[in-house]
Amino acid sequence: MNDFFETNTAQLKHEFPSIQEINLVHKDFLYRQGETHTHVFWINSGIVKLSHLTVTGTEITIALLKKGEVLGYLPNTAGHQAMEETAQAIGNVSCYRMTCNDFKAMLLQHTQLMWLVFEQTYVRKHKIERKLRTILTQPVEMRLAATLLELAEMFGIQCTHGYALEIHLTQQDVADLIGASRPVVSTILNDFRNRGMLDYTRDQICINDAALVDFYHAK
Repeated sequence: MNDFFETNTAQLKHEFPSIQEINLVHKDFLYRQGETHTHVFWINSGIVKLSHLTVTGTEITIALLKKGEVLGYLPNTAGHQAMEETAQAIGNVSCYRMTCNDFKAMLLQHTQLMWLVFEQTYVRKHKIERKLRTILTQPVEMRLAATLLELAEMFGIQCTHGYALEIHLTQQDVADLIGASRPVVSTILNDFRNRGMLDYTRDQICINDAALVDFYHAK
């Protein structure tokens, strides 16, 4: 999908004047929960975190989105609607922003994109459902192992350990992803490191995926 967008950027900007390329630095917001707007964002590079703040003040990380994914205002009813989640850059992010009307018109005019958007929406829905099942049915250490393996598949590059995550995540970020407290996640990460399943510094997590897979399936 990004190949199509990058190849036809000039044409698309001419056909749909609202398209703008915007750049964000770490922790910048595309939008915040509760805001109303009419824009759609198409990630060109970097990672965007979707999160939701509950009425009790707890932040839940819904998903981490990468290049080629779409987010923002996609209404199923008429009129403006408050956003139910916050979208925040993790590291540097580049994306295309356009109005919802231009996005719908673009899909209707370039129908080859429709299936790609549908596929991505389905995959994201499936991941969120799987995450919910995991949180409801598995202990924290298994949720953490499964999440680290998924992150390695999505954002990892080969390193001497297995995979180094190309994404800066704090222990609190990881805790938010699996619905656990930071102290509990910190204890389990230290245990995983002592077992040789991963190593980490202040800025990076390196995952021994083979060891982590063995641990996950042995339980």
